[in-house]
Amino acid sequence: MPARDRQLVTLGVLAALGGCEPELEVHVNAALNVGLTATEVAEALLHTAVYAGMPRSINATLVAKKVFGERGLLPISNLS
Repeated sequence: MPARDRQLVTLGVLAALGGCEPELEVHVNAALNVGLTATEVAEALLHTAVYAGMPRSINATLVAKKVFGERGLLPISNLS
């Protein structure tokens, strides 16, 4: 499985578990490092809301937003 696909799976699992914010921060950075865009990361985390619930999705998105801000990737305007 390509690294970017592994990171997508990891992001979804960590978001669904909840309470994994430090690990999620590491993997959001890793996802960006292997070629995922901020938009792809944000959409993947948003997608978890349907399966894991809004609170966990929002918490994961806030972690991603912090990372995006640190990397100068905000604002994200092309979410679908």
